[in-house]
Amino acid sequence: MTSTNSFQLLTLADFPPLKPFFHSLKNPLAIYSLPSLIAWNSEANPTYYALEDDLLLLRMKEISLQDSNPGCLLLPLCPGREIPPPELADLARRYSLPTFCFVPESYVRHFGCSSLSALFSLTEQPDYSDYIYRRRDLIELKGNRYRSKRNHISKFRKLYVETGRTTIEPLCTANIPETLLFLKRWCAENNRCDPEENLNLALESQACRILLEHLEFLEGQGIAVRIDGEVFAFGIATTLNSSMKVLNVEKADSHIPGLYQFLDQECARRLFEGVEYINKESDMGIPGLASSKKSYDPVKRIRSYQVTLLDKKAI
Repeated sequence: MTSTNSFQLLTLADFPPLKPFFHSLKNPLAIYSLPSLIAWNSEANPTYYALEDDLLLLRMKEISLQDSNPGCLLLPLCPGREIPPPELADLARRYSLPTFCFVPESYVRHFGCSSLSALFSLTEQPDYSDYIYRRRDLIELKGNRYRSKRNHISKFRKLYVETGRTTIEPLCTANIPETLLFLKRWCAENNRCDPEENLNLALESQACRILLEHLEFLEGQGIAVRIDGEVFAFGIATTLNSSMKVLNVEKADSHIPGLYQFLDQECARRLFEGVEYINKESDMGIPGLASSKKSYDPVKRIRSYQVTLLDKKAI
């Protein structure tokens, strides 16, 4: 039996040595983006890792779990192969961690429900199913389903773009300090960064700050939208696999009509060249966020599962 003490806290410095494990990633859930894992890591939501032979093991403490609970494992990462259910069961026993969380439905389909159910119980995690969109859809916004989006963008363009008041620029060392100031202002105006009010949203804001401060190091890309010379919106994307990137961050001043819709279209156009799909992550069970993501008519949702070892006596 291997102790959970074998795990060490994931830090920013771990990005270069762990990056090879995320090459050719088959897990399409956004949580398997290494920059996201690092950015979301915090005292309230810690992520740990361990290396075993050719495997990278990631252990996460879910926010909803009690302090005494050791948390759950993510699917192990191994370049060139997927880990079959019997090997998962062996890892669960050896590390005394019976549960794997954020198991994408593609894994369940690949190995089959019957193969998994022989060793694990399966429970869907609906709050953590990702929203997937075609890049082309979010750029072109064709059809009745996007009529309101086009109307909002048209109004914004007439007021701010056609009058020369708006500029769009890549996020870089020169403008990140101003973007951080906008994020601070956004937090204060929306009351969405206080952990006592909503821990998930507070952690999201913290992740935004980390991605901004270390954007180049974490190999992210971003844009900032200026109105009258001041940053009023920004977006950040990171690579997940060869056909999909993650839109990790979209923040805009909600008092400016059409700005959010304009930002979303520009992010799709400028940050996702070369990939067909945009992953906008999950809604974390937040009704307003769910409504916003559904309004863009995703082409699919990627379901997330929690699988727990049936025979816990062996642990």
